Amino acid sequence: MTDKPQPTSTENNSRRDFVKKVGTGTAGILAAGTAPYAFSQSNPIKWRLQTYSGAPLGAHVVLPQIESFNKIAHGQMEIELYYADQLVPTDELFRAMQNGTIDAVQSDDATMASPVDISVFGGYFPFSTRFSLDLPVLFKYYGLDAIWAEAYGEVENVEWISAGAWDPCHIFTKEPINSLADMKGKRVFGVPTAGKFLSRYGLVPVTLPWDDIEVAIGTGELDGVAWCGFTEAYEVGWADVCNYALLNNITGAWCGSYFANSKSWNALPPNLQELFRMSCNDSHYYRQVWYWGGEADLRVNGKKMELTQIPTEEWDQVVEDAKEFWEELASISPRTRKVVDAFRQYADTMEQVGYPYR
Repeated sequence: MTDKPQPTSTENNSRRDFVKKVGTGTAGILAAGTAPYAFSQSNPIKWRLQTYSGAPLGAHVVLPQIESFNKIAHGQMEIELYYADQLVPTDELFRAMQNGTIDAVQSDDATMASPVDISVFGGYFPFSTRFSLDLPVLFKYYGLDAIWAEAYGEVENVEWISAGAWDPCHIFTKEPINSLADMKGKRVFGVPTAGKFLSRYGLVPVTLPWDDIEVAIGTGELDGVAWCGFTEAYEVGWADVCNYALLNNITGAWCGSYFANSKSWNALPPNLQELFRMSCNDSHYYRQVWYWGGEADLRVNGKKMELTQIPTEEWDQVVEDAKEFWEELASISPRTRKVVDAFRQYADTMEQVGYPYR
């Protein structure tokens, strides 16, 4: 066998120079990759997000999302979560976000007094949906996403992120409702648009801080709530002070969104913007499952409230009256007309397709 040729001193020197250059470059790459992360560990981006929901409900509908986001952000960003009225009153949420007092909001448009024409469709728009899945479909396939983006695009320093569905709207009271006449004079805590519609039957919408509702019902200041479904009523304690639950619901799903202050949003790197959007979508999904399962279970197995129902012939008139109400809102602006047209088109499609959609 012949010996393998040994490198010359010149070749050795060249190899050493190459290794030195590679080592220096690698160190530079590693430094470039780790320096921002190391910096973020001690200087994370800080956001304050306030939800319109109180703490008992927030533990389900937003807290898991924020905890997950902070964990995955891995030191780059931290979101501090605040519940209803903790930093600012709920009806001031929009302005507080717009001026940068808080960075983000989770709420329906109507409850936080959004200064846009479509805010009337936030919360509960009477008979616009039957199931919670209806709402995201309306946004994805019937143009509501583009309409919401357009409306909030006209408002300075606010970003609309995404909308999602919550629970159906039922009425829970201390005294039973067995007919439309029984609604007359009952003072209820409710979402603005649904409250305005129900007021034609004598129901009296009342606005109070969220944390005061249970006490107000217990003391008689309120007669009940027209704010949520069974899952929420049981979770937050309202089922403990209400004796009756009306099975006729006003609509099948609450409509609410995430919003952010534009300066806060634009200061985020693309990866954190995408992470926030993903966390919102995950939260939308969590709520759909939690509410869907909860509503069914509590209507069958819940023992805290007696179930009542307005006769079909009376309730059919309410459904008919909603058509006039839809037309009132459609007349607000060309954009609200587009929203109502989308709801009508969707309802027509669902009725034609039938089971299992209707």
